[in-house]
Amino acid sequence: MANDCLFCKIIAGTIPCNKVYEDDEVLAFRDIAPQAPTHVLVIPKKHLTGPAAVTEEDDSLMGRLLRAARQVADREGLSDYRLVCNNGAGVGQSVFHLHLHILGGRPMGWPPG
Repeated sequence: MANDCLFCKIIAGTIPCNKVYEDDEVLAFRDIAPQAPTHVLVIPKKHLTGPAAVTEEDDSLMGRLLRAARQVADREGLSDYRLVCNNGAGVGQSVFHLHLHILGGRPMGWPPG
């Protein structure tokens, strides 16, 4: 856990969130500035700064993160949804704790951005 990390503070319970899923390794909550009718963030409880910080040791955790995202999408009634994971400020990462955005509930174009 990183002391200055917003998402670590949410995991610790010192900052509240609108939680939609939690297990031993993963937490999912609604984004406070939604970009779609459904916008949920799915984060590992282990502090990883982003996708580039993932190592072989994290293989099981990454599988669990994706399965949790699918479970959240199912619970939200989404059959079509987009998963977004940024790595670095240059592509829009603003919180440096690995997270997936689940976006759904509206049509989305391609390419994004």
